[in-house]
Amino acid sequence: MTFDLTRRDTLLALLSGIATAATTAPAFAQGAAEWRQSYDAVQTRSRIVRSSTPMVSPSAVTATEQALQRYREMQAQGGWVAIGSERLRIGSRGPGVTALRNRLIIAGDLDPSAAGSATFDSFVQQAVRRFQARHGLTTTGALNPGTITALNVPIETRIRQLELNIVRLRALSGNLGHRYVVVNIPAAMVETVEGGVVATRHAAGVGKIDRQSPILQTRIPEINFNPTWTVPASIIRKDLIPKMRKEPNYLTENRIRIIGPNGQQIPPEAVNWNTDEATRYTFRQDPGGEFNSLGFVRINIPSPHGVYMHDTPAKGIFGDDYRFVSSGCVRVQNVRDYIQWLLKDTPGWDRSRIDQVFESGERINAPIPGGVPVYWVYVTAWGTAEGDVNFRDDIYQKDGLGAVPVAKLPGGPDED
Repeated sequence: MTFDLTRRDTLLALLSGIATAATTAPAFAQGAAEWRQSYDAVQTRSRIVRSSTPMVSPSAVTATEQALQRYREMQAQGGWVAIGSERLRIGSRGPGVTALRNRLIIAGDLDPSAAGSATFDSFVQQAVRRFQARHGLTTTGALNPGTITALNVPIETRIRQLELNIVRLRALSGNLGHRYVVVNIPAAMVETVEGGVVATRHAAGVGKIDRQSPILQTRIPEINFNPTWTVPASIIRKDLIPKMRKEPNYLTENRIRIIGPNGQQIPPEAVNWNTDEATRYTFRQDPGGEFNSLGFVRINIPSPHGVYMHDTPAKGIFGDDYRFVSSGCVRVQNVRDYIQWLLKDTPGWDRSRIDQVFESGERINAPIPGGVPVYWVYVTAWGTAEGDVNFRDDIYQKDGLGAVPVAKLPGGPDED
């Protein structure tokens, strides 16, 4: 008879064994020790490792080349087959769980010693979490639709993604600088890198499919605290005018002022919102981290695209899998940690000063001597020195592989 035990079940069994006859104790203790070794082996194999390897770096090139070789070997051995659409979680039983176990073992998310059971147990849950982490999905440990979609991408597609991204990573892995920032658009993720190691990592909100964040390389010269927001012409046309037709108090409630050609302020009711009259004016939102679309801070980025990085009052988006929500700019999670790293070499700008300016609402700029290089890139597959292989949806369809199912669901507000 085989037992599928959790940590709690094992502890209870061990405690029960203490009260049994002495003749049975040694055999049980030996079995429990063997089970513990098996449990630890599987948990070690399936644990989520937070890599210090930058997404864009020479070490990422090497790791991705090694990942490609492994995936080609998997393909030669038959790859994997699609699993069913059944939503599974802890306690589920049946052939669907067996198929899921096999799929997780093939890609290295579950140790082969955990094969054979038809029960969705803690081993499978942890392996699903590891798979989800590698694919930019919320690590629920349950088999939800987004996870099923990612599991069922054919191995041939994953191999082609790795091949394409090795070319991208090689082109990007030259002299990046000792300190630099990477925005990986498909991953909706920001990394700060120093000395070849990730210093901080931040979830991000990036451009929608129809308002894409551009690929660019530039430098960050300064931080703008408590900024005003001048609404771009495209947002006036696409968002503000339709919004004002439905909600006439929208500008007033969000403290957005209309400025005429001569600098005079125009009341919203004086504008004909059924025409394009509004496109002739400037729309400027007052400073205020709790309501301003840029939040408490803007990270200035000179570029021909008119985009930048910033805080946001809509911080709920950072908990979503799908963070393609902006009009091209990049919103940064835990922005105080980010700007603290950016300003570490600027005298007088330690964390306490940053917090003080946030709280005061003072409109002030902080320079970054020499600027910090920043790279907005499009990388949909990369390896890490720890042996993990990460994939992201080709959200802007730049991989040229046709329509690949998207593992995430759209959502999130419009701002920039």
